[in-house]
Amino acid sequence: MKTLFYIFFSLFLISCGNNSAEEKENSTTPKKEEHHEEEEEGIHFSFEQAKALGLKVDTLSHRNMSGFVEANGTLEVPPQNEATVTTIVGANVVKIEVIEGDEVQQGQIVAYLSHPNIIQLQTDYLEAFHNQKYLEKEYQRQKKLYEGGVGSGMNFQKAEADYQAKKGLVSGLKSKLKLLNINLNNLEKGNIQESVALRSPIEGAVQKVEVKTGQYVQPQTDLFEIINTHHVHADLMVYEKDVHKIAKGQKIKFTVQSLPETELTASIYSISKTFEESPKAVHVHAEIENKKGNLIPGMYIQGKILTEKSTTTAIPESAIVKNGDRFYIYKAEKNENEWNFSPLEVKTGKTDGSWTAIQLLEKQPQATLFALNNAYYLQAEGEKGEGGGHHH
Repeated sequence: MKTLFYIFFSLFLISCGNNSAEEKENSTTPKKEEHHEEEEEGIHFSFEQAKALGLKVDTLSHRNMSGFVEANGTLEVPPQNEATVTTIVGANVVKIEVIEGDEVQQGQIVAYLSHPNIIQLQTDYLEAFHNQKYLEKEYQRQKKLYEGGVGSGMNFQKAEADYQAKKGLVSGLKSKLKLLNINLNNLEKGNIQESVALRSPIEGAVQKVEVKTGQYVQPQTDLFEIINTHHVHADLMVYEKDVHKIAKGQKIKFTVQSLPETELTASIYSISKTFEESPKAVHVHAEIENKKGNLIPGMYIQGKILTEKSTTTAIPESAIVKNGDRFYIYKAEKNENEWNFSPLEVKTGKTDGSWTAIQLLEKQPQATLFALNNAYYLQAEGEKGEGGGHHH
């Protein structure tokens, strides 16, 4: 009987011991799980770490987001701001005063020409000029005689015809000499120029020099090309399907290859009324508002014509990450000595520049803070250790 008592007592102690161990294990396990859940509540950075990473935190803002039409083209200048320098007589180039890229003023000398033809033109003018004076006096004399009834009508008519013919010849030669920039006052005093100056008809930059010193050039040969780049504008091609969206006054944002990181802006001032073929598109001309760098006609440009505006919640593109077919931004909570970032799903809308319109799936208080950049870094940190942890 005593033996049975000891057996039952031993079994009782073993049973109590097992229950005590299970209770101890059960009481410990939830604490570990609870602690693990706390560790997974977002991505933690100390203030110093966030500052070192350049993390920007602020509330969401509302922006004017524009719809746009993409258009490409080139930089151009109006026809009145381009000029070609030529000569009206065949001559030799004796001196060139400019090189490509030089800035010139209107009327500035770009080259000198010389040739016997130029000298002959001046001597022809001098001869005609002095003959005209003689014929004018003869005409006035015959006129008085005729009006006094003592002169022949035939002599008067011949004197008048000779004078008018010579007067016309002098006028024509004078016009040619003016085009050659020859000083008529000096010439009429007998001072003949051996060379003549070619002058720029406009202010601008020398784009092309087509001649060499000593070269003989024919009349109307292109010698220099001058372009006034102060009036360079954006010339974009808009396809037929988008023409109905554009209008005068609309803004354009564009870039050029020489300044890929700089966004330039322009305003439409003219839209062509006819289509170009291959591709079927119209020319859109826009005045550049913030000219920067060396903008040269012919440069290729890529632009967006802003066609409509709407105010909406937006955030920088660098604050958005994509996971599968869903988009997220990071909500920021400021604790005692650190930031806590947690992903928040959003719907994205149109993008304007570096900003994207978003719609929150869960309504947040107006004062809620969000990370405005480095979203992909936050995403990568969140994926470490299966989605969270402290980063100290």
